[in-house]
Order: sequence, then structure tokens, then C-alpha cells
Amino acid sequence: MPVRVVLENTPTPSHVSAVTPRRRSVQSCTLLCAGQAFSGTQNVSSLQKDEAWRVNVRLQGCDLEHGYLCGTMEALNVPMADTPVVTFWEGEIVDARNYTFFTGKWEAAPEDDIRHWTKFTSFSPLLSQVEVDGGKSMDLSNYPYIFMRWKEQYFVNVGTDCGLTIAGFYYVCFSCSDGSISGFYYDPNSSPFQKLELKATNDGRSGFSFSSYELQ
Repeated sequence: MPVRVVLENTPTPSHVSAVTPRRRSVQSCTLLCAGQAFSGTQNVSSLQKDEAWRVNVRLQGCDLEHGYLCGTMEALNVPMADTPVVTFWEGEIVDARNYTFFTGKWEAAPEDDIRHWTKFTSFSPLLSQVEVDGGKSMDLSNYPYIFMRWKEQYFVNVGTDCGLTIAGFYYVCFSCSDGSISGFYYDPNSSPFQKLELKATNDGRSGFSFSSYELQ
């Protein structure tokens, strides 16, 4: 949630079409589940200043079968805000089944996708195939990292006049081994490559699962 430049209407997420063979979803991970909390920072540096906000994230729902998750993000030391700023976000899990590495919306062209995914060292072995078809033909079910996009949908505790923007989205990489998360914010109207770095915490879990819920 960087400093606002331009606010836009939030588009409706859409699933990838024509992903041919039916394949398994990404691997289950004990640290990627409803209620899990993460804590860290988001670097919002620009040419004019160097600044990092403390950030807390909690997963409120996770459905690996449908490539969906959601949660809240709390920025704690935002200079222009009198209170921590909380947003609700929804995520797409890149599994080559529901979603591929090509975003196809939110003003992100394939070139933007490649530019951001290659910021993650763990993405390097996948690059050549992703450049061909976005990763449609890949089997990511046993890959030790899970790639996602997080799109903030609305402010929970402040109004849209708070000085921040949720027009963009995050490219996210989750490590299945230790639950660490790194991400980069993309918004053509904000400073590029604002980095999100989070670690799993032992905070008490709360949330809901989708084990018996069929997404429409």
C-alpha cells in the first residue's frame, strides 16, 4: 500500500482459461493456512527518500485446490496516518491449473510479469518455460516455493483519503521450508520494486478454511 498517486477501480479477478491437462495444485504447507501470521517490512524507498514500514499479514482463508487465498495487511508506521492502516487482500496462487505466471490484468503486461518474477532467485529454473506460455505446461505441485499475486481490495479501518493507494498488486514468493515471504509491489504510478519481506510468526491462529467450500 504505497503512497497514493492515482487510485483506480479494482478489477474483478479472473481465472486463467484453457489450462489443458488437469494437474495437481501446489503442495500443501503447514505455514500456508488460514490464521497463520507473518511480520516484517515493506520498503517504500524512492529517489527522494528511503523508508520502510513495519507490516503484519494474517491469512484469513486458503484454498489450494482453487488457487485462492485472502488475508489482511497492516502497515504500522505510515507517516501520513494517525493509526495503523489495514487492508483486505485476495490472492491468486500460481499453480498452472487455476492461474499462470502471466497476470493478464491490473495493467501488467507479460514483460512486467517477467521483470518482477525474475527478481526472485527461486524463479530462475522456471524462466525459460514461463517465457513460452506463462508456465501453463508446468507441474508445480512439488516445487519448494509457491508463487502468488496479492491484490488489496479495500481499506478496512480508514477511508480512501488516507493518502495511500491500493491500485497495484504484489508479486509474492513463499518458501515452503521456513514460511518466509518476499514480494514486490507493482503499480505503474508508484515507485518500482518496493520490496515486501515477511517471516512466519507464532502468533495465535484464527481464520477460516475452504475445505468444504466450492468457489464459484
